[in-house]
Amino acid sequence: MKYIVVLGDGMADYAVPELNNRTPLQCAHKPFIDGLAAKGMLGMVKTVPQGMAPGSDTANLSVMGYDPVVYYSGRSPFEAASMGIPITESDITFRCNLVTLSEEEVYEERVMLDHSADEISSAEAKEIIAEVSKAFATSYIKFFPGISYRHLMLWENGPYDWRLTPPHDIIGKKVANFLPAGKGSETVTAMMKKSAEFLMNHPVNRERLKKGLRPANSIWIWGEGKKPLLSSFTEKYGLKGAVISAVDLIKGIGLCAGLESIDVPGATGNIHSNFKGKAEAALIALQKGLDFVYIHLEAPDECGHRSEISNKVKSIELIDSDVVGSLLKSLDTAGEPYKLMFLPDHATPLSLRTHTSDPVPFLIYDSENEQHNSGCTYDEACAAKSGLNIEKGHELMNFFLKNLEAKL
Repeated sequence: MKYIVVLGDGMADYAVPELNNRTPLQCAHKPFIDGLAAKGMLGMVKTVPQGMAPGSDTANLSVMGYDPVVYYSGRSPFEAASMGIPITESDITFRCNLVTLSEEEVYEERVMLDHSADEISSAEAKEIIAEVSKAFATSYIKFFPGISYRHLMLWENGPYDWRLTPPHDIIGKKVANFLPAGKGSETVTAMMKKSAEFLMNHPVNRERLKKGLRPANSIWIWGEGKKPLLSSFTEKYGLKGAVISAVDLIKGIGLCAGLESIDVPGATGNIHSNFKGKAEAALIALQKGLDFVYIHLEAPDECGHRSEISNKVKSIELIDSDVVGSLLKSLDTAGEPYKLMFLPDHATPLSLRTHTSDPVPFLIYDSENEQHNSGCTYDEACAAKSGLNIEKGHELMNFFLKNLEAKL
């Protein structure tokens, strides 16, 4: 038996007036996914524990079978693991976003316009992070370039009393009430303010403005964390597996759990990603002997943050045709039994442009145990009608693998 998880980050949503009061999942043309819904099992799962922030970090930990209450130590350490940055138990890591703020003279009066600086390219970002490092790096604070707008700051033996805000949570709001707080916050706030003084005139930003693109005119520090200690996925479930993602966070969670991380050329984490390449990489991994693959697709989440209604629908349709469709054609032809689970990690409603803690719909299809759910489609409403609710998200993986002995 082969096991495949296809996760559309932030795919779930609320009814959208522009879509005739339907959600993107209800509106999208997704024949392969809906075909599985008619032959599979639908339900709802709460991936974010009560009282925890609804992030892709906590939610994906849950989906992978790890209770965030037990295992979560911050977001950025997982990204550090993916980037190959060694961290000690006394180090504190942070996500360092390149963002676009409005241009009021006083920093506190500026508005968060874009958490991703128009999804700045990795090549452009590398130049800007080099300038940031030149300005702020010390013997104990270091900066590391990542992918697109997502970068890392490490503070050796740093303080761990922070109140930091994800930039995607405050789009359209003044930053005054969301600046860093806690021990050491004055150092981080000063860096953010100072970066805004020199980044606007950086050559990369001058070129971006000429092209009509938003500039990366400030850094934004958030996502603090300590070195994570996850138990082995293989020991937990008896399966050898891999993660496939364009996002360092997901790669890092997988690596910390002892899974392989498979890179796919052209995988970007947005709607222009190499969707089909991810499916092909998963199939190759399974053919070579792995039992389990976790395919993470970031595009719906990015569209939700940017409030791009048509693109969110399109991203779901691309996942259906290029990922799920490609997988099914190959798996069914091979004839080997398989189970496939399809779900988001959390909702990223277009109307809110940020994550929520709402339960999300999941679909499980077993090629050896087909159901008969005529008329069922994969969406929030149909899944809710099923009556199947999993309150503890980290128990979903065991439910999916079912007959395996798992240590919850």
